[in-house]
Amino acid sequence: MLHRLESIHDRYEELNRLLMDPEVLNDPKRLRQYSKEQSDLEGKHQAYMEYKQVLEELEGARSMQADKMDDEMREMVKAEIDELTTAKESLEERIKVLLLPKDPNDDKNVIVEIRGAAGGEEAALFASNLYRMYSRYAERLGWKTEILETNTTGLGGFKEVVFSIQGRGAYSRLKYESGAHRVQRVPTTESGGRIHTSTATVAVLPEAEEVDIEVHDKDLRIDTFCSSGPGGQSVNTTKSAVRITHLPTGVVVSCQDEKSQIKNKDKAMRVLRARLLDQKQQEEAAKMADARKSQVGSGDRSERIRTYNYPQSRVTDHRIGLTLHKLELILDGDLDEVIDSLVLEEQSSLLKEASE
Repeated sequence: MLHRLESIHDRYEELNRLLMDPEVLNDPKRLRQYSKEQSDLEGKHQAYMEYKQVLEELEGARSMQADKMDDEMREMVKAEIDELTTAKESLEERIKVLLLPKDPNDDKNVIVEIRGAAGGEEAALFASNLYRMYSRYAERLGWKTEILETNTTGLGGFKEVVFSIQGRGAYSRLKYESGAHRVQRVPTTESGGRIHTSTATVAVLPEAEEVDIEVHDKDLRIDTFCSSGPGGQSVNTTKSAVRITHLPTGVVVSCQDEKSQIKNKDKAMRVLRARLLDQKQQEEAAKMADARKSQVGSGDRSERIRTYNYPQSRVTDHRIGLTLHKLELILDGDLDEVIDSLVLEEQSSLLKEASE
């Protein structure tokens, strides 16, 4: 562990020198690259400096034990050694987590796709509840949300809603949300007061940059058409809606929320890149499935991950057996307790794998 920390420290100091080099300062690409790398190493470097300081102080305190001293002084030294030993052990645990392999997508923005599944109109209404939950969570963290595509129902639900969440570390927090979400409640459309079960699916995709996924114009078929649904005369009578088909994979993306064809095309391309990156990563993950089958954030779209039970005000995450009786708070975006538990579970699994 110390050897790895020393290597990180050496690289951090080297980056400090590079970031003061006039050649680097005049090269925006290298400056951005080195700044990001140093930022990624900051937490590990800081922990190493703290650990090194504690080790030095502990060595000094232990050497004092060899000196002649009165009982009161001896007790003070012993108390200091105990305190420093506890600090050392705590730092070691923290460093083990910091040294775990990092998901390269963790710092990325995300594109979230929510679709009503089993349950008809009630599933669409639940999809709108989930959209509000993630929007409120993003708001709490100071992240920005932007709707990319919607397909609404008459009662205000979503057959489908696609939106982006932009903020540092968005994927690291939201990647655990992919899967089937189940709701148990009395629908507003049900006059008999019976509890129904409906589902909506959530897919959280890291937003791909052009360097992540190369898309060639020759591989695209772009169709334009008049938008449907609400939006005013200018939306519905001009060919502002865009449908993009990626010919090699058959992935189709459409966008019609904007009045501008150019804006709709830009949004559709963002969704297309995210889906292509996700497809590529799903294929890679399938190859490694046996090695990582315990991973919490597997992203399996068919896996039922969570139940929201209205009569009992209960939310249960089935992957880790977590049950919380705070349904209203969670649906209002208070997701940290759930997500923190999922992060901790994955870290524990990775630490276990590392020690085997």
